Amino acid sequence: MKKRWISLYVENDVGVLAKISGLFSGKTYNLESLTVGTTEDATVSRITIGLNSDDITFEQIQKQLNRMVEVIKVLDFTTIPTHMKEILFVKIKNCTKQEINEIFQIASVFKASVVDYGADSILLECVRTETKNNDIIKLLTSQFKNVEVVRGGSVAIESISMSDR
Repeated sequence: MKKRWISLYVENDVGVLAKISGLFSGKTYNLESLTVGTTEDATVSRITIGLNSDDITFEQIQKQLNRMVEVIKVLDFTTIPTHMKEILFVKIKNCTKQEINEIFQIASVFKASVVDYGADSILLECVRTETKNNDIIKLLTSQFKNVEVVRGGSVAIESISMSDR
């Protein structure tokens, strides 16, 4: 089992996302990340899917997706250079002034933005890789008591150069 990434170009129609996610749930494949948005063409959406799978199952998934009428193109991002990011919001509540100062320092180190704060709370936004976002979550939840985490799935695009970013 290893982490896999698929990017799909699909018709931007009602029910397409449900049909694709239904394919995964029907086969009891667990999706770890799923994002969807329209492309430069309003009739086409792009879906980025992250999952853990073995080689045989992953090949089967790709074949089943390629057979779907609504799927225009399937790209395997597992081994090609990509630019991949996810959005993360972290709200820390009931903080002391000293803790808020510490959170500002942590945000600076992790290149997170402070997007909102009050007398005893602070809201961070971080657009980084899944791994970097995991790191900031781990640190904040170990240091502070009242932490709320919301994260979006990863989005990805093929690199122009040959290296991952």
